[in-house]
Amino acid sequence: MNKTARLFCALALAALAACSKVTQENFAKIENGMTQEQVIEILGKPTESSSREVLGVSGTSAKWVGADAVVSIRFLNGQVMLKRFEKPKPK
Repeated sequence: MNKTARLFCALALAALAACSKVTQENFAKIENGMTQEQVIEILGKPTESSSREVLGVSGTSAKWVGADAVVSIRFLNGQVMLKRFEKPKPK
């Protein structure tokens, strides 16, 4: 890769990190009982998500991974039941 391409990639990655919605401030806006759609409005589309339904009760675990934080949320019947904010440990 030439210098120009490397510089472009570095700038693009920096811009993506700066635009991340996965922040402590946005995490604080999320409250128990909010719908999954309301959370997506705040944090954007989750990085990963899995859902299950048992006896008419649905549950979804979703994770948003940002440049320096991870937000994990569990939804029960489409509403926030549990939330967690983590900052990855430096390697």
